[in-house]
Amino acid sequence: MGRLGVDLYPLQAGVGLDRVDTFAKFLGGSPANVAVAAARLGRRTALVSRTGADPFGTYLRRELKGFGVDDRWVTEVEEYPTPVTFCALFPPDDFPLTFYRRPKAPDLEIHPHELDLDAISAARVFWATGTGLCAEPSRSATLAALRARSGREVTVLDLDWRPMFWADPAAARPYYAEALRHATVAVGNLDECEIATGEREPYAAARALLTSDSGRGLRLAVVKQGPKGVLALAADGTSAEVPPLPVEVVNGLGAGDAFGGALVHGLLAGWDLETTLRHANAAGAIVAGRLACSSAMPDLTQITRALASGSGTLAEKG
Repeated sequence: MGRLGVDLYPLQAGVGLDRVDTFAKFLGGSPANVAVAAARLGRRTALVSRTGADPFGTYLRRELKGFGVDDRWVTEVEEYPTPVTFCALFPPDDFPLTFYRRPKAPDLEIHPHELDLDAISAARVFWATGTGLCAEPSRSATLAALRARSGREVTVLDLDWRPMFWADPAAARPYYAEALRHATVAVGNLDECEIATGEREPYAAARALLTSDSGRGLRLAVVKQGPKGVLALAADGTSAEVPPLPVEVVNGLGAGDAFGGALVHGLLAGWDLETTLRHANAAGAIVAGRLACSSAMPDLTQITRALASGSGTLAEKG
């Protein structure tokens, strides 16, 4: 549930957007990409979101269907245009984003009364993001959806901190705390964990997520550490920390979404924590080695090849 838009990626690297001549168009938005990533791994997925009533919205719904993602809960908003996001490419670690989500993004116009709470409750996994908390009515809708998940085993809150969506970073923490009360899995990078908990050291952040009053229902905290890999700590004391898979980076933006889709797949498959993280890391590395996000999501065969070769740099085909 959450962000959906069009990503425009330059076909030239190492230059600013003011110097780019040509772009390629892709489906984007972190929750949408996670749904695509899980679908690529054989899972039945659906997205709850909204687009503008415009050609870009038509494009996004067509792309979702093409990737095998159920779009029945993706509806149109007449008042606002479908958002567009531009990215500049400065590999290996600088990919500045320019968001066009004004006057307001349609995915922030999800209303609580429009939610299919029975479907949300029945899903084996529900994935929500921190961006959905940044404005009303999406904030109330996101919290209503999370509350509907009471008692369900896998309810993921992707902390998904985007500072440009918040007028005051301090205002975000109470909403994150409320969302965490209804989640069983929390996923975030170091910046996001610091916003949610005040802690930046990875183990301290994971422990803070699991032991805070707001995180009392959490069973798993996953802390992404960038070039240092990923750490996961479970409420039962189980932990795993795995290094990243080496890759020649082209565009790092979709790596976290590929990681999320593979994380969901591993949790549903009942894999142990280390196996799940290794597969998720490999999925992220593969996408980081490609220009696109959504269309670059790997299947299980590609992830297995990457793990076997010890590199996320794979050919697009095969």
